[in-house]
Amino acid sequence: MASKDIVLAFSGGLDTSFCVPYLQERGWNVHTVFADTGGVDAEERATIEARAAELGVASHVTIDGGPAIWDGFVKPFVMAGEGYQGQYPLLVSDRYLIVDATLARAHALGTRAIAHGCTGMGNDQVRFDLAVKASGDYQIVAPIREIQKEHTQTRAYEQAYLEERGFGVRSKQKAYTINENLLGLTLSGGEIDKWEAPGEGARGWCAPREQWPSQALRVSLRFVGGEAVALDGVEMPGAQLLAKLNKLFAAYGVGRGMYTGDTTIGLKGRIVYEAPGLTALLAAHRALEEAVLTKQQNRFKPEVARKWVELVYEGFYHDPLKTDLEAFLTSSQRMVNGEVVLETRGARVDAVAVHSPHLLNAKGATYAQSADWGVEEAEGFIRLFGMSSTLWAQVNEDAKP
Repeated sequence: MASKDIVLAFSGGLDTSFCVPYLQERGWNVHTVFADTGGVDAEERATIEARAAELGVASHVTIDGGPAIWDGFVKPFVMAGEGYQGQYPLLVSDRYLIVDATLARAHALGTRAIAHGCTGMGNDQVRFDLAVKASGDYQIVAPIREIQKEHTQTRAYEQAYLEERGFGVRSKQKAYTINENLLGLTLSGGEIDKWEAPGEGARGWCAPREQWPSQALRVSLRFVGGEAVALDGVEMPGAQLLAKLNKLFAAYGVGRGMYTGDTTIGLKGRIVYEAPGLTALLAAHRALEEAVLTKQQNRFKPEVARKWVELVYEGFYHDPLKTDLEAFLTSSQRMVNGEVVLETRGARVDAVAVHSPHLLNAKGATYAQSADWGVEEAEGFIRLFGMSSTLWAQVNEDAKP
């Protein structure tokens, strides 16, 4: 007889708490996994573990997802250097690392049954299901989608279901839905969903203008092969570096924005997002990259980056094309080595100094200042460079309006 063990990606919230007894009553031995991707503190981690025990799961494990987020997402994302639709920094990409942790637990238990608490209305179900399907032949059970076939007020149904079985439901009614992890946070609901100006409560890490420090913040980031490896001269693991950048730049309101995008399921999605650390990383990396890559690399690379971002946003995290694109991105970073000094006085961050042994400086020339070529050479270059347009103007002179 096949194993009845199933692994549930667990957060301790209403949806995944509901999933436990729902699955148990259908004959499953439920094993829960909480992948801590940076959105909770130690107290909340303990609360989630206690919640799993209270619900009577067969086993529970908590995984530190910080290193996986850095290696699996932050490194290639910063190398790509593009947000989704030119803006959104893909802050929910921790979902893929949660899937990986869930699959690893399933492998350890010898089961191929996976469960999640995604609804049938958003993008996360697409990311979760496609990531699982691309990893092998697994059975996916989605209890929230199942009850949505029969119940329109699903959250009220879930709450009543748990209370009838003696499980309390934490009151976390808020005006906004908040998703938070190491990458940043997003806020939706309230005025945001109504296409109105966000209220005062629609704020997470980023300090408002009146709270910004009076003195400018300066930090230095060192990159090796396109990856940030040190902050202010101190080498540290990537996840730790990003967490420090989040704290430093959030105090100055850096990385906050409002975004309306085309979701995977076709609706328009409007959110407030805050990503202070990623914003700082992207600014530093771009400044270094622009100075060490050739013109042709700098022109072509955004095309690759946009496709990589689209694949990740839409759920194709394990598609072979993503791997192919990352091979190009990694190759493009061979000379992206050096140090960048960032400065902010609030809201925006600028790269004010760039140091690298690979800066593409001409020894005898400085743009618009001095040159190691003659006037005749410049005039000849201009003549040849504009030949096609000049010929068109001459041939079609009589056709001009």
